[in-house]
Amino acid sequence: MINKLAGATGAFAIALSTALLGAGAAQADSAPAVIGGGSGIIIDDQFECTVTTIGYDGSGRLVGLTAGHCGDAGARVWAEKDRAAGQIGQFVYSNHDLDYAIIQFDPGRVTPVNRIGGVTITGMGGPAGFPTIVCKEGRTTGNTCGISWGDVFDTNVETWSQMCVVEGDSGAPVVVGTTLVGMVNAYLAVACLGPEVGTNISSIMDDINGRGGIGAGYRPI
Repeated sequence: MINKLAGATGAFAIALSTALLGAGAAQADSAPAVIGGGSGIIIDDQFECTVTTIGYDGSGRLVGLTAGHCGDAGARVWAEKDRAAGQIGQFVYSNHDLDYAIIQFDPGRVTPVNRIGGVTITGMGGPAGFPTIVCKEGRTTGNTCGISWGDVFDTNVETWSQMCVVEGDSGAPVVVGTTLVGMVNAYLAVACLGPEVGTNISSIMDDINGRGGIGAGYRPI
């Protein structure tokens, strides 16, 4: 267990990256990887996480988000289901306070989409309050839904919900309908039974736009 959210909640949470042993990178071929919010990614041949969203920043760069504990700036990224596409991007920024990271993708090796599995993303919105039903698409547990408990500890940056998440779901998009409202970061106590806690997309975007640089002005595909 790690006290990932100690600064905000004082609660113990388990971050949801999955460690890999002995994974090797495949050589690239000409077929780009299909990537969207909910796609599984492999980071530095060590960890598996989930893409939150993919799109373009204000300067036209192809970028995306995932959880910050999945890697630091410079970490390399492969598509879990399309290893033959080779390295498709790298982490360019990681914020461990809000637990989000920005990935810059190689547009020649990625086909960006707005739908993966049971989740389609058409825009971004504010956090989901109680008793809104939210859903997520994770590389491990796929599409699951549950009730939002809202901002339980009045942090102004995170929302709790009753969705099934386990290791590897870190970064998974949390949506209300087709509106992206947050990402999956951790679960409390017991996988799939304990509540999920994640950072609000509005807080992430405020931080990205306030900082400037890669990712600023982001809009999903």
